[in-house]
Order: sequence, then structure tokens, then C-alpha cells
Amino acid sequence: MRFLSRRFFAAAVASTVSASLLSLPAAYAEDTLDTDEVAKISQEAMLYGLPMVMLYSIMNAYAIDKDSGQFKAPFNSIGNVPKVYTPADTAVITPNSDTPYSFAWLDLRAEPVVLCVPEIEKDRYYSVMLTSQYTFNFGYIGSRATGNGAGCYAVAGPDWTGDTPAGIGKVFVSETEFAIAVYRTQLFSPADIDEVKAIQAKYEVKTLSAFLDEPAPAAAPAVAWPAIDKAKEKEDFFSYLAFLLQFAPATGPAAVEVPLREQFASIGIEAGKPFPTVTLSDADKAAMASVAPHVEELIKAKIMSMGASVNGWVYITKGVGDRAVYDGDWTQRAAVAVAGILGNDPDEAAYALTRDDAQGQPLDGSRTNYTLTFAADALPPVNAFWSVTMYDGKTQLLIDNPINRYLINSPMLPDLKKNADGSLTLYIQKDEPTDPDQKANWLPAPDGPIYMVMRLYWPKEEALNGKWLPPGIEAVK
Repeated sequence: MRFLSRRFFAAAVASTVSASLLSLPAAYAEDTLDTDEVAKISQEAMLYGLPMVMLYSIMNAYAIDKDSGQFKAPFNSIGNVPKVYTPADTAVITPNSDTPYSFAWLDLRAEPVVLCVPEIEKDRYYSVMLTSQYTFNFGYIGSRATGNGAGCYAVAGPDWTGDTPAGIGKVFVSETEFAIAVYRTQLFSPADIDEVKAIQAKYEVKTLSAFLDEPAPAAAPAVAWPAIDKAKEKEDFFSYLAFLLQFAPATGPAAVEVPLREQFASIGIEAGKPFPTVTLSDADKAAMASVAPHVEELIKAKIMSMGASVNGWVYITKGVGDRAVYDGDWTQRAAVAVAGILGNDPDEAAYALTRDDAQGQPLDGSRTNYTLTFAADALPPVNAFWSVTMYDGKTQLLIDNPINRYLINSPMLPDLKKNADGSLTLYIQKDEPTDPDQKANWLPAPDGPIYMVMRLYWPKEEALNGKWLPPGIEAVK
């Protein structure tokens, strides 16, 4: 199986080292590490830093650069997207197109931020996922975690101490000074969009002082955010990592990283300081550049092993979550980010990913038509809903198609055609089927490599314990 897009990975990692380090000025002979040690530390820094730099790229586009074309809202306010994602949305790879999103990027340096949610009808799923700059998911609000009743919750930074304020149901603590709240609100059908908009309009984000109607504390210092684009990401990867580390103090639970940060400093990566802070010899630079291909292979292998290999899918029911879940496995964290950054914990959503059919052959819409059949009474078992989404295999983005259909999900079941035996077959191909029943179940594919994700929102126990497994994708003979 091939889950990693080489083109994407190269943009995010592989070119990073060769482009940036080889252009550094020649350093003086002041080495304390041999080249093997330099390479080992560089590899760890790349694996550790990739998710953070990827998330910064999203934060920059959504909350900082108002000219990005993807801007949603400034810090400590909410940006609602009153539609599902389409191919025009490119800041996040592998986005879902089931649930209109809302985003709140949180600056927690001066004080906590309060998120208030309205009462939502019990049959509508919603969730608010809280994610730190480490890309750890450190808390949830919503149908599964807190129910569909109204409530207010606070998100605090790593240095916050105190009791739960009046009117606050729970305080969630981020290990980093900036964090993101990702809201997913279920859309039942296109006609339901006004109901979703009405719910989104009731989501509130405000500072704790505003919530308590008290004087605000002194504002945190302004940040000189570095611009970022694909070229800069390639050239300045370690510079971005050093910049971001200043907002991720190695205190509290993150204190376990102190030895790791010391290793990074030995090759010139220090929190908040221009990279490199030490002189690097030509041999050092060559050693750092040499690890990129191995990093790519490590992430590929981890993606293939981070879930069960089932009928051509990698089915992920563990290994995504908070610091305790990752337990220092930076390769796992990088693999999760590359497979689909800002993904849910398995209790919130289980994922099946594939680039291959059931026989292990690469999916390619330019060469083959495919089917995916769920046996009668064997649809994905969920408390909320399930979906199967199509992506371009090169970019992991949604694809343009003549019917603007990017997925098939369980709310569409009344309009889908079942087979005589009660089974459900999806038709995966680039050209529109001529048979009307097949057209009803058509999932348009790209004219080239295919990447697909099956999502099970609020999965039932049988979806997590292996009693239910995703069926394979079959090539049409």
C-alpha cells in the first residue's frame, strides 16, 4: 500500500533539509558531535517538528494572513464555514466534506478562552476538538463527550492555575500557548444547511475576562509571525520549528522533552532563536541533509502499521490522541499528520485509509473502475454517521467532478439504490455511469491515482474491537 503522497511529503519534508542546510554559510570547525550523531538528531527533529510546522501553515492561512484566500477569523474568535469543504479548500489535506466546519484559533498567553455551545437536537452529531500546537488532541466538547446540551467550557494555556470559574463546565489545559478548536456540525442534506448555519451562529468564543465581565489582564506581546508558503516551508523548516518551540514550553507534562530539546539545541535548533544557533560544518550539513529519504520511509512504514491491514485498507482504531497516546513516538505523530492532520481520536472517529484495492493493486481512476460493496446489515456501525470520501491521490485534496459529489455518507442512504439481497454497492470511477441505479451510487474518482478515506463518527464498540471490518474495493473486470 502507498498511503504517503510523495509530492506532498517532498513539499513538507524532503526538500527541507537539502534546500536549507546546503545554503547555510560555511561554519567554523567547532564540532562537538560526530556526523552520525548529527544525522540521528536531525532525523528526530524532522519527525518531531513536521506536524508542528504543518499546523502552523494552517494557522497562518486561517488566522494570521488575511490575504491567504483561506482566512477564517483572527485569534480568540470563531470563523464559521457555512458549507462543506470542496476542492477550493486547500489549506488542510484530507478534509472531511460531511460536516461544515467552524474554527477558533486560541491565543492562551494572557488568559483562558471560553467556548459556549447551544443546545442541539439530540439526533444531530457535533463535536469540538481541542488540539495543541503539538497536534495533541487534549479535549472534546460535543455529542459523545459532553452531550448535546448547552454549556460553556474554558481552554487555558500551560501556565494557567486556578479553580474552575463560575459558569464553566470544565477547564481544558493546552500544553502550548496557542491551540485550535475545530467544530464539526453534522449536515443531514443540502436542504439542511440553514439549520447548520443557525447552530453555527450560536457558537460563542470569548476571553474569560469578557465572559466574567471583569477587567482584562495585560495583553500578551505582539508576535512577528513569519510568512509561510511551500517554498519557505522547504527552505526554512528548522527555522519554523525553532520559532514555534517558544510557544511550547518544556514544562508540566512537556518537561519530559527537556533532554530532547537539549539535543535539538546541539545542532542549532533553540526555542525562539534564529536557526542555526551553532556553527555547522559542511559535513554536518551533509549529514543533516542525508536523513530526509529515511524519514520519508519511516513515515510510510508507520502509516502502514498504525492500523490493522484489512481488505486493502489501513483501519485506524488507536494511536491518535494526546501526549499519553503518542508516548514519545514522534514517527507516529508525524504519520498521523501526513495521513490527515487534525484527525480525531478513535473514540470520536475511526478511519480507514487506502490507496489500494482489495488485491493490493494501486487504485487509479485513469485505468480502472471499482466497486465497494457493504453486505446487507453490515454497514459501518456508528452512533452518529459514516462516510466514504474520495481524494486526489497526488495531493490528498478533494477533486472536481461534474456532480460536485465528494463522498457518499449514511445520511444519503434514502437516495441510494440497494441490491436485491440488501447489500449496498458504491461505484467508484471517473466517468458517469450510464445505468441510473449505478449513477445514484456513483462516487466520482480522479483521472489518476486515488486516495480514499472511510470515516466512522462516534463508532460503536464493534467498529473498534474488530468485530466489524471495512470491505475491500474491487476492480471491475
